[in-house]
Amino acid sequence: MGDLLDEITKGVSELLYDDDPKGIERAHPYSNLEKAKVLQDARIFHDDHLVREDPQKCCVVLAQLLALMQNTNQALQGEEATEIFFGVTKLFVSSDLYLRRMTYLFIKEIYERCDSSDVIIVTSCLTKDMTCDVDLYRANALRVLARIIDAAMLGAIERYVKQAIVDSSGMVSSAALVSALHLFDSAPENATIVKRWISETQEATTSPNEMVQFHAIQLLYQIKSQDRLAISKLVQQFSQKNTLRSPLAVTCLVRYTAKLLQDEISTGRHSGSISDGTPIMRGGYTFLVSCLRHRADMVIFEAARAICNLP
Repeated sequence: MGDLLDEITKGVSELLYDDDPKGIERAHPYSNLEKAKVLQDARIFHDDHLVREDPQKCCVVLAQLLALMQNTNQALQGEEATEIFFGVTKLFVSSDLYLRRMTYLFIKEIYERCDSSDVIIVTSCLTKDMTCDVDLYRANALRVLARIIDAAMLGAIERYVKQAIVDSSGMVSSAALVSALHLFDSAPENATIVKRWISETQEATTSPNEMVQFHAIQLLYQIKSQDRLAISKLVQQFSQKNTLRSPLAVTCLVRYTAKLLQDEISTGRHSGSISDGTPIMRGGYTFLVSCLRHRADMVIFEAARAICNLP
């Protein structure tokens, strides 16, 4: 397989750069970066005037730093990473949208290379963005905070995250739900806090935004995943009320239903025909059959697969 991939890569390169042997190098503008020069250029971060007047240059430097971080021979480590991190925290003085998004991305990439005590410094800027009026800032700040905070800090901003989950903006609500999913998996202490957001998550499942419903049903299942009775109630609630408009959310519900039915059979709670089974078996199978008539192809395929895989 490796030889085949190498052969395909070589063939594509020859097709693209047959008349230009140096084209490959020009196709990767950051392939020959000099670490010392990039670090020198990064000093622009400490000049508030230049940051405000030339955010495009700051974006280019951030892109070069990200490229360096992907190169193991020139990766930023130790004092270099810390110094760059402190410089990046000063980019919040600019209101340029593109620079702010690059700043969020860079913080997520570099925080693991810095000391945890240094990372705390940027949380005040992120918390400020999380409570501002710009949806783009709020959503991205939530995503970054979910990567860098611990349980103690999560408790301090819990109120803001809960508000974001039920926010009228689909972008903000989805970002909060996805952040909650990452936090739930990151540490048991964080999972304990996220479990307290079940009422807000339940409310988010009624959102008119389909992506919000998709993320909300996943978080709701994750919170209840260790409680069989709660999972069965979750499946019954959404399969009977038919309130999910998102095909992705319904597809998730089909998978949860299929897993619940398989668990019923594997644990010996049901034997024989489904028509003679428990209410959970009958209701779940009826829901799977009804999904075969759904308007979305993905739901139909998933329901058909689930039915075929039943023991």
